[in-house]
Amino acid sequence: MTDIHIRVEGRAGRITLNRPDALNAVTYEMCLAIEQALITWADNPVVALLIIDATGDRAFSAGGDLAEMYETGTRGDFTYGQRFWADEYRMNRRLFEFPKPVVTFLHGFTMGGGVGVGCHGSHRIVGEDSQIAMPECGIGLVPDVGGSLLLARAPGRVGEYLGITGARMGPGDAIFAGFADYYMPRAHWASLIDTLCETADWQAVDRSALPAPDSPLAAAQPEIDRAFGGETLRDILTILETTDSAFTRDALKKINRNAPLAMACAVELVHRARTRDSIAEALRQEYRFTSRSMEQGDFLEGIRAQIIDKDRAPKWAHGAPRDVSPAEVAQMLRPVRAEDAPEI
Repeated sequence: MTDIHIRVEGRAGRITLNRPDALNAVTYEMCLAIEQALITWADNPVVALLIIDATGDRAFSAGGDLAEMYETGTRGDFTYGQRFWADEYRMNRRLFEFPKPVVTFLHGFTMGGGVGVGCHGSHRIVGEDSQIAMPECGIGLVPDVGGSLLLARAPGRVGEYLGITGARMGPGDAIFAGFADYYMPRAHWASLIDTLCETADWQAVDRSALPAPDSPLAAAQPEIDRAFGGETLRDILTILETTDSAFTRDALKKINRNAPLAMACAVELVHRARTRDSIAEALRQEYRFTSRSMEQGDFLEGIRAQIIDKDRAPKWAHGAPRDVSPAEVAQMLRPVRAEDAPEI
């Protein structure tokens, strides 16, 4: 498959995303290929560790490939999207639970579906140009691919902030928030990859890393914790709207662009993931929303506005973030029928 290059080099299993013109967006076929490699290499004694990287200069992976979801969903066929998410989430879980070191090199944009491939490794490396985000609420989706668990594990209420604003993290922020582990200028990556392939010495990552850059997110945490500590989206909005500062104004600006139903559900998903702290459970909870997002949510409208027509003017089902009721959140996050629940 030309979209992804999977091979063994020395002691390392290597996965390279290879769609640079599409910012290495992850397709359904790529998800299946990654999962098969994980199955094959888990018990292969030749493969001592995994290396995941991507071609091109702009992105490790800017997300998932949504064109087919839009095409099938607008025809009233929701089964393709549901199958894509179920199989993608199963791959995300295998990657999270992989029994050997997984070293990922996250250059440029790492967002959405790219987070599910790049941010579940054991040794996640960012460079000077890294920009990591979970911007799904901007297209009517929730942070998924296990992202709700990553957000839940972030310090304080940083996860709620990142999840509903879609704010981007530079390298220092990504390390602070727990989406990455090591900072290393990109000029050093090729040499480290050669060393890992030759020696399988995963401790070479520790020896090669430099101190993390400053994190504006860390500096803002006290204000984030005060503003995003509510139990619901409405609670958060009440605090933001009654506290006037540069931070709260910026947060409200970001929030008011995004899909109200998705944000309300994202807050609840982060809270559930924080309580349960399980990748399998986080993915199952995310699937409750995503499997309904075309028929009952704003996902198709979000794709239309951002990707198809590119008018950046989505017409969300709710006029304002405060309009989402608790009953609507419960409806989107209710259990999937047993006969429809995929194996994740």
